[in-house]
Amino acid sequence: MGVSFQSCTNKLDILPEGAPSKASYWKTKEDAVKGANGLYNLYDDEDFYGRGFAWFLNASDDMVTGRNNAQAENIRTFNRNYIGGGYTESQWQMRYAIIKQANEILRYVPSIAMDEKLKNRILGEANFNAGYMYFQLAANYADERAGVPIVTVENMDNEKATPRAANVEENYLHIEKLLKSAADQLPFFDELDVADYGRAHKVAAWAVLSKMYLYKKDYKNATLYADMVINQGKRGLEKSFTDVFKAANNWGPEYIWSVTSTPAGTDGWGSILPGVMLTNGAWGLYNGWGYYMPTKELYDSYEAGDVRREATILKPGDKFMFFGSERIFAPAGSATCDMQFNKYMEPFSHPSPIGTHVSPNGNHMATDLNVPLIRFAEILLIKAESQIMLNGAGAGDKELNMIRKRANLIEKTGMTLADLKRERRNELAGEFSDRHRDLVRWGDAEATYAKPLHTYAMKNGSGMPIEFAGRKFDPKIHHVWAVPQQEVDNSAGLIKQNQGW
Repeated sequence: MGVSFQSCTNKLDILPEGAPSKASYWKTKEDAVKGANGLYNLYDDEDFYGRGFAWFLNASDDMVTGRNNAQAENIRTFNRNYIGGGYTESQWQMRYAIIKQANEILRYVPSIAMDEKLKNRILGEANFNAGYMYFQLAANYADERAGVPIVTVENMDNEKATPRAANVEENYLHIEKLLKSAADQLPFFDELDVADYGRAHKVAAWAVLSKMYLYKKDYKNATLYADMVINQGKRGLEKSFTDVFKAANNWGPEYIWSVTSTPAGTDGWGSILPGVMLTNGAWGLYNGWGYYMPTKELYDSYEAGDVRREATILKPGDKFMFFGSERIFAPAGSATCDMQFNKYMEPFSHPSPIGTHVSPNGNHMATDLNVPLIRFAEILLIKAESQIMLNGAGAGDKELNMIRKRANLIEKTGMTLADLKRERRNELAGEFSDRHRDLVRWGDAEATYAKPLHTYAMKNGSGMPIEFAGRKFDPKIHHVWAVPQQEVDNSAGLIKQNQGW
């Protein structure tokens, strides 16, 4: 598939390119560009950054499933009965499809006679996308006992499946190599033509490297690459927190890497997460799906006066704009929780938004808001956490206070890891930054998930808030997700299931 980026509407046109043979393809500059465009094709898939990947986020204490759904509940409760179900089964396959596309580019594009600057950018896009996909695969499936398969230009044609790497450290080394190459090859964002906004750029590679090193607990390198973003990356915070989630700021200073999205065409293009989080049925005006609802525990975690709370969460009685009219929030009658994430609602606020701000296809609810994957605030949080881990309380105060000031909170001194954890939770709630993965890497998941979660005002038959029972999280098993069953089966036993699943 080819993707062309249009400057006037930030629209992505999906143009089928067929399935060219290697003999007839990879000959010209146009072939190289089309190959690079294909790296982004799956960003439009419903299960990529729309619903499927978000089931992993839904396991955290920030969310509950907003509709009765057995498979979703099996994922959230770490019940192995989810294995083989459709909700997360494609996550592995889709990321390796992008890695395969990247390997094709890395194999064939170097020999194409073309402008060297453009060639370098295309090679950088391949290295970045492969590195980012490997990072997400490793974060979800790899540990010290087994990594994820490393498929390269050299082994990509093997008829048999590639076995898993020995451990996650091998994956980190490969990710490091790919992203450092990408950073060397890619331009800065402001060096891209407007028509190329949405392509990988240098600072995105630095940002993913910084996050990878944080996960690796290599806090010196996490700091190093965070500082490169902060000091050299030409990125920064939006002035207000609500401005972060306005389509007008899709290409503003805060977004480092996001899912380019548009309502244009008959189906729209990009992340459908705004519609997936919209209350079921959207009060008869649109096809909201009503998944991934915030918990009272998340709401109560905010300090008094924190502007992020209302910007992040809608609760019963809150006023908001929807389809050009002011409404008072009330959940759908079928909802199992009475709150909704507010971050992605701006496209729905306009009068008659369908076709201009919201996809005409209610089954593919892309909007004109790019959904963030990594933004500048997270880089500040990565540096703050790394500095606290290296130097103790107070070492992350500068970065944390930058975030607190924007949230209308007083500045503090001597902030600890506990302060960092709350700021990270409150800043990034409902985003692909992944609260669940944070709790796992901090060692907090077992104790946190044992506690019940609650609705805001909905009552049970005894007049008490509806309770979602605590879950059993085994840190020796559930720190990684189960490898999709189809991958185990199709590999003829070469790809082993994670232990305990």
